[in-house]
Amino acid sequence: MGTEESLRITEIIGKLPYRIALAGGWIDQPFASEHNPSPPGSMVVVCVEPDFWFMERAGICIGTRKIALELWKDGLPDRDPEELVHELYATENEGRDEPSGSQDMIGLIYPGINRLDYDFTFRGGIFPRHIESNNDPEVASWLESVIHILPVAPRPEGYNPLEIKNLDSEWIARLGQSGKSCYDAIIKRNVEDLGASMNECMLCWEAILPGTVRHHTLQMDLMPLLKYYQKQYPGAMYSGCGGGYLFVASETPVPGAFNIKVRTKPS
Repeated sequence: MGTEESLRITEIIGKLPYRIALAGGWIDQPFASEHNPSPPGSMVVVCVEPDFWFMERAGICIGTRKIALELWKDGLPDRDPEELVHELYATENEGRDEPSGSQDMIGLIYPGINRLDYDFTFRGGIFPRHIESNNDPEVASWLESVIHILPVAPRPEGYNPLEIKNLDSEWIARLGQSGKSCYDAIIKRNVEDLGASMNECMLCWEAILPGTVRHHTLQMDLMPLLKYYQKQYPGAMYSGCGGGYLFVASETPVPGAFNIKVRTKPS
């Protein structure tokens, strides 16, 4: 039987939160936002309590979190969150040819549910022009109840989702709009609209970056699984490129799935 003196999971995995990304992902990359005819394009990130260990290479920004733990092992410093985002971004991407997007850092540092609005004419599209945040406990509780998470498979070694880029402006505009629709659906607590935004995002990924769902290194055919859950429930999308976890939007239980706890206050 556990007691207050029992070992806490954060003593093993660290105190910093995780983040999940919902609709609109990839619009944070300048190579995408540069071709958006109707900026800003948006995506949604959610700050998640570290109640358990997420698997690596699964679109939960474990790599960014590891670097953040090296910088701030005792938790996030009590400083301006934008300043922390810039510090973490610079540290992670130093010398990288293909830098990770700033949504990874923002999702870890900004509590709650956040809509990130990216415009290539603002700081080259590297950082969002605006961040719209919601820390309403009732909204967070609703999202916790309707996002069901299924483990699928981590990305394999040697996997690169960016080998093919179809940077069609119409699809990129739709991608950015899917993030806006996702955020609006969460605020309204409308699971049907939430699911639709997730489905739309996956269509955009498949069109713009086909390697996100089909790639010669993947040992699993991701599309049949995705289509099954999209048909059975209001919507579904992968946590990141190459699989990872499958997020399912549903007001009813999803067999085998687990839920997350949204962090609504600064750590």
